[in-house]
Amino acid sequence: MWFKNLIFYRFSAAFDKDTETLENALAATPFQPCGSQELSRSGWIAPCKALPDSLVYSCAGYHLICTQKEEKILPSGVIRQSLEERVQKIEKEEARKVYRREHTQLKDEIILDLLPRAFSKRNQTYALIAPQAGLILVDASSHKNAEDLLSQLRTSLGSLPIILPDVKQSPAAVMSHWLEQQEPLPTSLQLLDEAELKDNLVEGGVIRIKGQELTSSEIVAHLEADKRVSKLALEWDENLRFLLHEDLSVHRIKQTDQFKERQQDVADDELARFDADVAQLGLELTRLIPDLLNAFGGEVAGASLEPAPKV
Repeated sequence: MWFKNLIFYRFSAAFDKDTETLENALAATPFQPCGSQELSRSGWIAPCKALPDSLVYSCAGYHLICTQKEEKILPSGVIRQSLEERVQKIEKEEARKVYRREHTQLKDEIILDLLPRAFSKRNQTYALIAPQAGLILVDASSHKNAEDLLSQLRTSLGSLPIILPDVKQSPAAVMSHWLEQQEPLPTSLQLLDEAELKDNLVEGGVIRIKGQELTSSEIVAHLEADKRVSKLALEWDENLRFLLHEDLSVHRIKQTDQFKERQQDVADDELARFDADVAQLGLELTRLIPDLLNAFGGEVAGASLEPAPKV
């Protein structure tokens, strides 16, 4: 169990729910499959397959939760073709034109007809609640997916006082200065060989770089020509590699070989391995986040995040 992506939020009030309270709150809205006339449905599922009846997995002071969303797959081309056929039939048989309002009504009827026969896809989104660090960490590649989970959690708990941490310096500007070598990288971070540059003047102007020395004169010339870094591949503390976006979301997280080698062997037991993974996940991410925030001048109008001790 390891997060592939990370969007993190800070609690603006202490999170004081224990495992039992959280479990009971989530149990009110467990996942149920879509009904025959529903386009989508979501709810809570067990985050640990070895404990299928537990909606919360708690260890080392962290709470792991998971929401599952089911969506019916209705290809737009199929709907459009069916709509065209039905409109043509009405216009031919009734010798009249079908206008916008009736178009919309026909489309809704077609969707209802197709729903019972539609395939479904299910996606899971995990979140780790770290009360001592005052954080909730979501394994999501987009803010929309993260907000879907948080909205579900807010409904289950009745309230969820959280904010997106803000930093004092522009991440895009600071990352650009790193490549221009105008500012040194924090000691815990190391440049890799991938970045994305955006043009400040031309809407949609993007340069993607991979497999190149990021501090080369060619790339610096792009930055001097009013481009800025929007994504940057970094290695943190010789433990994790990832692509950091200018909105502070973290993507494509991978453990380094050195980190894997340092991990202790766990007994060949599924639950023991899962427990060790969740504890290590919480420890590393709650150490990473303060380093990222401090790299951009620290947080705006908020208490500083103190990293957990390194073990």
